[in-house]
Amino acid sequence: MRRQLETDGRPGEPVEVAVSAWGTARAHGSDPVPPELCPRWLRPLLDNLGHIPDAYRRRLPPDVLAMLTSGAASAAGERRDAAVLVLFSGPESGPDDGGVPDEADLLVTVRAATLRHHAGQAAFPGGASDPADDGPVATALREAREETGLDLARLRPLATLERMFIAPSQFHVVPVLAYSPDPGPVAVIDRAETAVVARVPVRAFVNPANRLMVYRGDLGHRWAGPAFLLNEMLVWGFTGQVIAALLDVAGWARPWDTTDLRELDEAMSLVGEQGEPPR
Repeated sequence: MRRQLETDGRPGEPVEVAVSAWGTARAHGSDPVPPELCPRWLRPLLDNLGHIPDAYRRRLPPDVLAMLTSGAASAAGERRDAAVLVLFSGPESGPDDGGVPDEADLLVTVRAATLRHHAGQAAFPGGASDPADDGPVATALREAREETGLDLARLRPLATLERMFIAPSQFHVVPVLAYSPDPGPVAVIDRAETAVVARVPVRAFVNPANRLMVYRGDLGHRWAGPAFLLNEMLVWGFTGQVIAALLDVAGWARPWDTTDLRELDEAMSLVGEQGEPPR
């Protein structure tokens, strides 16, 4: 049975999502996603969702992974739930070789520099759960609409990924994977929360020339993680880690220089000097 999305599209209104038996209420997308809900070029990703947690953790040094695991356990008693929308857009058809269409893109924002948590960072649209939200899908859709003006009637929620712990903000975040043939216009709605809203071509993330490893100077090299240097943003941290895992699992990643290690401030200073501009 196909998932139906019911919304009047106005920011601030409750979002109701009817989820079928196979849907995102199940264990992290472990059930098959009906082929009619996503294009052929997304199938390699949807068919291998169970590998994403390992791909996400693969680049974490053992001591960092142990710290995150310990932090998640200690924060479980006072869990702060959140969800983000990982929205792929593009044509229903794809290249015959199984690759990604040139028109395919991923919705990314840059958070306002004045925010308390993750200020100035590139991120998927999303945020903290509201008591009125009926699960992480509703949270991700509500937040995405409020941040970007996204027309929710244009997209199809596909699956939730495993809940991930974000140590700096102490949030337990559920990424919600979705697809839209054409999401329509998106833009910054509230500049107090969001500085940039962009549909970034997937090819920009795949391009090895845009990839590097980034670390915060106060934490040292052992905290380095995958990042993407684009024209308007540096995508790093949790968001960079998730995108890197998605590329690996889908088979879209191309060999890149993992020894290109940059301190965060240095990497941020390069924004705008290279990379493909978001459209």
